[in-house]
Amino acid sequence: MVTALKRRKPPRVGDGPLFRRTLIGVVLLLGALLILAPLLIIGVEAFSRGWNVYRDTLMHPDTRRAIGLTVFTALVAVPVNTAFGIAAAWTLTKFDFRGKRLLLVVIEIPFSVSPIVAGVAYLFVYGLQGIFGPTLDAWNIKILFAVPGIILASMFVTAPFVARELIPLMQSQGRDLEEAATSLGASGWRTFFSVTLPNVKWALLYGVVLCNARVMGEFGAVSVVSGNIRGETNTLPLHIELLYHDYQAAGAFASASILALIAVFTIIAKAALERRGAGRVRAPSPVDPAGKTA
Repeated sequence: MVTALKRRKPPRVGDGPLFRRTLIGVVLLLGALLILAPLLIIGVEAFSRGWNVYRDTLMHPDTRRAIGLTVFTALVAVPVNTAFGIAAAWTLTKFDFRGKRLLLVVIEIPFSVSPIVAGVAYLFVYGLQGIFGPTLDAWNIKILFAVPGIILASMFVTAPFVARELIPLMQSQGRDLEEAATSLGASGWRTFFSVTLPNVKWALLYGVVLCNARVMGEFGAVSVVSGNIRGETNTLPLHIELLYHDYQAAGAFASASILALIAVFTIIAKAALERRGAGRVRAPSPVDPAGKTA
């Protein structure tokens, strides 16, 4: 009888069938109301006035310009932030130096600062009354209310995404693999491409996918630095707002459907990468004498 008492496990919160079913029901209901319903409304309203209106909205010069600017911003911001994330993760996990914790805090700042605040900060740095504004104006270099300002604001907001995915994984892997390859005569670049990069490739792609989705959907910081010039400095999120304020609801939902599709593809890519282990900290792979992962 003593053995039976020892084997009896204490009850856990949620073991009861009523509590479990109620909790699942509440989560499903809130998920349907907060997430699925808005997405369905976007699809319904986008085609509420027919396919022709939907097509005309997407083919309008202002819409095409907004889509092109959004894609161009992503093509510049995402690779730069990817390189920054790899360099930051490498620096923080492979080297010991003073100020290491401070650098980690700096990398995390965009997560805690409102995008609106970031946009206003750029005004005080690159605006005419800002720190570099007079110098830039003298050289006829335009940052704010132009494409460079949009790219800079997008890069600020999305700077931590890649680094945040790589740092925990590279910390768990340690330095043994790189040190083994180096001791066998491999150069720094060969060690990086043959050992480090293969071990973090899925986490890297995971961070790139999230970074790209955020760049394309960024509104707050971009709205401050772009000037909202129709057909010139409007990204797709800003263009949607202008259409809505112009009482062109069908056009706004038609443009929003593009961002919704990007979100769906992002979720699919995210799920596919998670199945390969991205987003989870894994143990390092064994290394053979040549310094390559097994």
